[in-house]
Amino acid sequence: MRVTMLGTGAAFVDPDRAQSGILVTLDNGTHYMFDCGAGTTHNMVRANINPADVGVVFLTHLHHDHICDFPLFVITSWMWDRPNASVVLGPKGTKHFVDHLFEGGAYDSDFRARSAYPLRQGNLDAIRPDVREVSPGLVYEDDNVKIFCDFVEHIPREISECFGIRLEAEGKVIAFSGDTAPCEAMVKLAKDADVLFHECTFPESFIEFRSKSGAGTHAHTPPTALGKIAVEANVKRLVATHFGHFESTNQVIHKVGRHHMPVDEMGPHVMDEVVRDIRRSYDGPLQMAYDLLRIDV
Repeated sequence: MRVTMLGTGAAFVDPDRAQSGILVTLDNGTHYMFDCGAGTTHNMVRANINPADVGVVFLTHLHHDHICDFPLFVITSWMWDRPNASVVLGPKGTKHFVDHLFEGGAYDSDFRARSAYPLRQGNLDAIRPDVREVSPGLVYEDDNVKIFCDFVEHIPREISECFGIRLEAEGKVIAFSGDTAPCEAMVKLAKDADVLFHECTFPESFIEFRSKSGAGTHAHTPPTALGKIAVEANVKRLVATHFGHFESTNQVIHKVGRHHMPVDEMGPHVMDEVVRDIRRSYDGPLQMAYDLLRIDV
């Protein structure tokens, strides 16, 4: 099994990081995608993987930085001859989201133009995803994998349910947090995992700033808490991801980020602070994710 980090950034457009997306590839070549934020389809192709070959997509929640590349993923798969519908797993609201994209939706003109051609008429199922809204527990199983999920704590559940994930395949276990504040559900999902892929969006000081700024949610996992989660779950390896641009040197991000984070403190040195805080509790193998990082499990 290998995992390719398709996107390791957060909600801003970032020249150095695509938004959230992780691709799991089994030894037999089967692919499973978790989240589909901006830039993830491009990075999939950069990793020499055809989107049409990805059969299952799990959307952890409906924030834009986890779903906004999904139309591009589906339309690209259709144009590149996907033979059937992809399976899309997600929280309540996923069907509403998908149903308003293609036929009769936002991309209806694209659908009608392309479906006029005989070759595209031959694989219309590719533009009609098989959407399955899920609840905590075992949510997907095939000959290769079992995928479990549970609620995690990010935004109010009435706005969007948010899921963490556990995948079991080939005698290995990986867990993926989606976005969440520290919670017991994520510890259970990650129990004894070979690799935990967990959000670490902001350093401690940045979360404190956001809690007072009124610019956005601060329900993320601080580095110190992430180290404790990894220890409590007894994970064999930890990969931190979904970084909230705190290390960016981009002038635009510094300008627009002033209400979101303490911009005078931003820079590459902050990543060292994050590592130190994780290491307060966790002394196992640790990687700070970057786009197209490949993890062999």
